[in-house]
Amino acid sequence: MGNRLGKIVTRTGDAGTTGLGDGTRVGKDCPRIDCIGEIDELNSSLGVLLAETLPETVRAALLRIQNDLFDLGGEICIPGSAIIGEAHVSRIEALAAELNDELTPLKNFILPGGARSAALAHLSRAVCRRVERRIAQLGNSETVSGFTRQYINRLSDLLFILGRALNRLEGLGDVLWTQVKER
Repeated sequence: MGNRLGKIVTRTGDAGTTGLGDGTRVGKDCPRIDCIGEIDELNSSLGVLLAETLPETVRAALLRIQNDLFDLGGEICIPGSAIIGEAHVSRIEALAAELNDELTPLKNFILPGGARSAALAHLSRAVCRRVERRIAQLGNSETVSGFTRQYINRLSDLLFILGRALNRLEGLGDVLWTQVKER
């Protein structure tokens, strides 16, 4: 990257536009920029989760996902590009299956909570689902890679499973939802 980001304050966005990776200027409120912002928020929420004490395998997986999300943002930033592929989706599916194999089957809905790390994983899951909605919204008017859609969908599943797994690692069970008639 060299000196590419040597100057952060450029004033080029003062009029409410920003540049895409292909040089095109668009409004900061366009669906593509909104999507990139949501991906950045998801990546930031994973950064907060990574500030917790985590098993090294989880830490390594989350760091790789953060890099994937940066690539995904780059893909969205350059219309027509495709960076996220089948291997990315397969890696997320494999990790989700591995973590899920260690958990008991769900018999009830669960609430986000328990250990702080688990709660942060659930918060990241909620942000991830928002990213998924924004990608779907962008896909209504522009081309979005099918692998990008799959990756984000699988990532939200993984983060749900991770929340459960982190509670288990802390010696806590799932926080179960109680129906109104039972409260």
